[in-house]
Amino acid sequence: MQVKDQLQQAQKGAKVSIIMYVLLTTFKLLFGYIHGSQALVADGLNNATDVVSSVALLIGLAISMKPADKNHNYGHYRSEYIGSLIASFIMFAVSVQVILQGIKNYIRQEYSNPSIETAVVAILSSFAMLAVYIYNRNLAKKLDSSALKAAAADNLSDALVSLGAFIGIIGVFFGLTFLDTVAAIIVGLLIMKTAIEIFFETAITLTDGFDADTLDHMKRIVLSVENVESCVDIKGRNHGVMTFVDVTVTVNPSFTVAESHDITEHIEYAIKEEYGAVETIVHLEPGIRK
Repeated sequence: MQVKDQLQQAQKGAKVSIIMYVLLTTFKLLFGYIHGSQALVADGLNNATDVVSSVALLIGLAISMKPADKNHNYGHYRSEYIGSLIASFIMFAVSVQVILQGIKNYIRQEYSNPSIETAVVAILSSFAMLAVYIYNRNLAKKLDSSALKAAAADNLSDALVSLGAFIGIIGVFFGLTFLDTVAAIIVGLLIMKTAIEIFFETAITLTDGFDADTLDHMKRIVLSVENVESCVDIKGRNHGVMTFVDVTVTVNPSFTVAESHDITEHIEYAIKEEYGAVETIVHLEPGIRK
């Protein structure tokens, strides 16, 4: 699959998330305010931030499809990470608001009295987000999109948040009048946790962090290529759906240019065969003359 096709497929995942989040935000805020559930309102605000973050992701993916130019020699693939960063900031800000409001209501004992309708909306929302999570998770694995993986993780978090809101609402019907308010605070904490995780994962990638185990496996692949004597150095960096790998290997110095070039092509093919959209740059150094 071409990189452009991968980005277009990733956009489908973002669009599915946006449609679902808009519907859930509308129903949760509407039922939460009308039927008096702080937990459902907090969950609705959580989904409202998800609408913004999904739109930011969609814009980032669209920019990623732009071809390389004189200012972006490696293309615009990292643009999708900007969307992830924006999402993390917005989610963190909303989480602080939800937590502070929940704590204030708890201290004042201003507990809500939700109706059964809010419980139904919460549990149906949980199942709906679980379905979106499975869709985006499978799509992210297929495309190896870091931003879509983050979106899928957020989908799962939202499913759990809705489940928590449901438990809080049901608790009120069993006499635990404070539980809906406590659930709202927990929802806020979960939003904050997700925001921090997305921020750090994105920051690591933007600072050229790369998974050490993946790099070690790539090195073993390089060493398995015929006529490669040693792997002097190997580095990797992620650019959205595209990964760039720089490899330095030693070969027999008596090889011709054509023979050495064949080795580089075999290395590039071996890594791409295993990891898909990878641009491998191979540097050859003279090894031991045989």
